[in-house]
This record gives sequence, structure tokens and C-alpha cells, in this order.
Amino acid sequence: MTPVTPVAAIDCGTNSTRLLVHDGSRPLERLMTITRLGAGVDATGRLAPEAIARTVEVLGRYREVMDVHGVGRVRITATSAARDAANRDELFDAAEAVVGTRPELLSGDEEGRLSFAGATSELDADDGPFLVADIGGGSTEIVVGTTEPVGGLSIDVGCVRVTERFLHGDPPSAGELSDALSIVRGHLEDVARVVPASRDARTFVGLAGTVSTVASVEQGLHEYDRDRVHHFRLTRAAAEDVFRTLAMEPRADRVFNPGLEAARADIIVGGALILVALFRYFDFDECLVSESDILDGMVMDLLRGERRPQ
Repeated sequence: MTPVTPVAAIDCGTNSTRLLVHDGSRPLERLMTITRLGAGVDATGRLAPEAIARTVEVLGRYREVMDVHGVGRVRITATSAARDAANRDELFDAAEAVVGTRPELLSGDEEGRLSFAGATSELDADDGPFLVADIGGGSTEIVVGTTEPVGGLSIDVGCVRVTERFLHGDPPSAGELSDALSIVRGHLEDVARVVPASRDARTFVGLAGTVSTVASVEQGLHEYDRDRVHHFRLTRAAAEDVFRTLAMEPRADRVFNPGLEAARADIIVGGALILVALFRYFDFDECLVSESDILDGMVMDLLRGERRPQ
């Protein structure tokens, strides 16, 4: 087989900036840095200069990693925070100068398609249809299908957005939590109306930092262990228990939970709330946690292009 030049995918999300380098047979590097690109975007409609600077600094480090691996093609995307920001080109210009590739602004539909492709690539079709939920910082993409998506919807609820809009107490009050749950449920009703197949999904697949963090806290992992998180079966009872525990603690105490990154401690309650709302609304007993996600979907697209005859 002809060797494949390594490719790289970068996702500039609302809460974190992530990199996947792949050589066609295996991942060479997976990196995640919390950059909080979307801090304040919901209120101002603009990316803050300091958030852009944090993200571009990380992109510079990622460029060095890609150079070490001899990466050829790079795909870099931006999602919810950039979709909402009037000054996204300030980020795109700076990112292009550092990475050498201009970011793409993904629609919610395309974000969902890529997440679905990455999350289901290793799954048995007999376990479908799958409801794949990618809980991001600014939005949550919900896609339903077995081998291909049959429908999906991007909803404007994410761990950062829910926290900034509703969860102001430390810890949040019962009223704040109730209001947030009600709003999220309303968005999930939209999903059920637009994507009726969501009601018939057999397997719930959860993606992104919130889901992997809840799985890590449930297992009491003192250090992140992808092998123990990827395809972990998180029960509804366990998710409810983790949510209840985290929501009742002030941030100063919350950070001591094994499996919770300190940088995520202020927005994890908002994320866990969305996860619990998904369990409740669609009445799933468990969630299959997937560490394969939008980055894997992007890499799959890149490798298909790499292998296409010239």
C-alpha cells in the first residue's frame, strides 16, 4: 500500500481547540486545549480579543506539532462561537497566518454530519439507528441514522451558552437549574418535531468534553484515560448522580472531583444538564460515550481526498 502523507484536522470550538493528526492507519496525535473562544459571544455577538489571542496561541503550538509529523493537508473548522460572531474574520485571518490554512465556518448541519461520521465509524449497524448528540460549548448537534444520517438539527444550547445565560449562582440555584432544563427541553421538542426518527433511535451516542468528563467523574479517573472513556456505557442513573453532585457544589469544591479538569469546572454543570435532559426527554437508559467525533469525521474526508486517484 502506498504510504499516506499524514493529515490533520483542527476544530476551533466554543470551549476548546482540538487537533487530530492521522496517517491513514492510526492517530498520531490527539490534543485538546480549553481556550474558551466563545466567552461572552452570546451577550456581545463578538469574539473577545483575548479569546482570539488564546486560540491563536494554541494554533501556533499545533502548527509545530503538525510540522514534526510532516502533515500535508490540513482542515481547520470553526463552529458555534464563530457562527454567532460578527468579527469572525479577525480569528480567521490570524488563524490562517499561523496555520497556513484558512478556517471553514461550518453550518450546524455539516458539523452534525461530520460528528455522526466520526462517532459511528466503529459501531455495528445492528445497534442502530443511533441518536448522536455532540454537546458543544455553544450548540448541540443531534443527528439520527444508522450508516448515514436520516435527519438532524443543531440547537443553540451548549455548556458555555447555558452557563452564561442561566447558571449565575455558585452553586446554581434550584430555580436556575429548573429554568435551564425547561429551555433545553423546549429545544429537544424541536428536535423531535423536525427529526421524528429521533424517537425511534435504539442507541444514544454522546460526544465531546461534557460527556467524556461525566464518564470520567463516574469512574473516578484521576487522569484522563481514553481507553476507559471511549465506548464506556454511562447509565442514566449515573449521569443523574454526577449532575446532582456537581450542581450542588460550589466551584471551589467541584474541582476536587476526580475526572474533572479545573478549566472545565465552571461550565460542567451546564453541560451535564444538557446530557441529563437528553436522557430524560428521549428516555434512554444508557449513553455510549464516544471519543471519536467531528475530528475523526474531518480526517475521514481528508483521507478520502488523499486516496482519490489524481
